[in-house]
Amino acid sequence: MRFQTALFDLDGTLLDHLPAIHRSYAHTLPQLGRPAPSREQVRRAIGGGLEDAMRRFVPEAELARALAIYRAYWDRTMLDGVELMPGAGELLRLLHAQGCTLAVLTNKHGPSSRRLCEHLGIAPLLRGVFGALDTPWLKPDPRFTAHAFATLGADPATACLVGDSPFDAETARRGGFPSFLVTTGTHSAEELRSAGAEHIYPDLATLARAAFATELTNPTAPA
Repeated sequence: MRFQTALFDLDGTLLDHLPAIHRSYAHTLPQLGRPAPSREQVRRAIGGGLEDAMRRFVPEAELARALAIYRAYWDRTMLDGVELMPGAGELLRLLHAQGCTLAVLTNKHGPSSRRLCEHLGIAPLLRGVFGALDTPWLKPDPRFTAHAFATLGADPATACLVGDSPFDAETARRGGFPSFLVTTGTHSAEELRSAGAEHIYPDLATLARAAFATELTNPTAPA
C-alpha cells in the first residue's frame, strides 16, 4: 500500500447528507422569521462546521436559538434519506482488507457522525471518527489532525486525506501530507484548484484508481 493511513471527510465524500441538512435549515429559519434557504444556498454554506454555516443565515444575536432549533430537529430526522456515495462502501472495504488504517475526519458534529457511520454500516471499517465538539478544533487546524494521528497511532508521513472541499485541501497542506479530492460534494474542480488542491477527481472510483491503485468492481453502487 502506498498509504498506511487514510483519513476521509464525511459529507460529500463518503455520504450524501445534503437533503437532510437542507431540510433542517428549511425547518429552522422560518421559525426565526427568515425565509427558508434554497438547496444551493445551503450547499454553499456548509463545510466549516454548523455554527459557521448558520452565521451565513442569522445574526450573532439569533445564533444560539437557531442552533437549538436546528439540533433538536436534526436529532429526530438526520437518518432520513441519508446514503453512501457511489463506491464509498466498496472503497473502504478494499482499503481495510489491504491493511490500511481508516478514519473519518470531519467538521460535522462528532456524535452525529458516529451515529451515521453505524447506521450506514461502515463503522466496523473505521478505527476512529473525529468530528466537531470531540476536540476544541476543526479542520483545517493542524491540531485537529495531530489529535487524530496520535489517537490512531499513525504517522502523517504515510497518510493521506480524501475529501471534497478547500477545508480538506488546507488541512492536508498544513499537516504535510497529500489530499485527494472529489467533486461530488460542495465544490467544483475549479474552486478546489483555486484553493490549491492538486489531485481532483470526479468520483471515488477515479480517485481509487489514481490514489490507491485500486479498481472498484461496482463503482456506481454505494454499498
